[in-house]
Amino acid sequence: MTEQQKHFPEFYVTAPQPCPYLPGRQERKLFTHLTQEKPVGLIDNLLRGGFRRSQNIAYMPYCEGCQACVSVRIVVDEFVVTRSMRRAREKTLHLDARRVPPEPTSEQFALFRRYIDARHSDGGMADMTVLDYAMMVEDSVINTFVTEYREKPENPLDSDPDSWPLKAVALCDLLSDGISMVYSFYDPAAEQLSLGTSMILEHVEYTKTLGLPYLYLGYWINGSRKMNYKMRYQPQEHLGPNGWVRK
Repeated sequence: MTEQQKHFPEFYVTAPQPCPYLPGRQERKLFTHLTQEKPVGLIDNLLRGGFRRSQNIAYMPYCEGCQACVSVRIVVDEFVVTRSMRRAREKTLHLDARRVPPEPTSEQFALFRRYIDARHSDGGMADMTVLDYAMMVEDSVINTFVTEYREKPENPLDSDPDSWPLKAVALCDLLSDGISMVYSFYDPAAEQLSLGTSMILEHVEYTKTLGLPYLYLGYWINGSRKMNYKMRYQPQEHLGPNGWVRK
């Protein structure tokens, strides 16, 4: 491998396969490998420019004749909390949010498996093993962290916080201008707590404390009901041919 190959990305395209979000369509992805030799600024530019990270691969949709996938980010300083969001956040005020290093645990994996089996048993992650999960969490060449949400007992001072029940987990990347939410999951038996909404709101708050302007939510997919929830978080910007545009 030449020095140029070490420092600049080589891009590849996957073969067409059925789109998991829009029936009857085919998807392809443009991707590149992320390695320690790649400059941090280059990786940061990729992730701020529409690429998503999965372990040490950065990818983006590359589908012929389809532009349904749109990168979305929340403008956190102007973010408006709706009444329903406030109610959702209040449901989880008894949870303790802690940032921890990207080190997979058996407790996290057990929660991950319950979530996948209950919510996405027919999805691409259904067959993930404990090793696959470990790689998803720890295989990163950039600044990655995990947020654990644990249920505080009535007398929190009388117990070890690590022993509190784990209710939700979010895996995130820290970028130069914001936080990118890579993947999150939660206890499917606690669906009434609106944990998905609460995790996004809590990360909006955390992004503000860091003095960063954006929370990246990945792709909104026009026509996919599964992705409609992302449009609730306003104001937001969408990435188009001419850059990020306010929506």
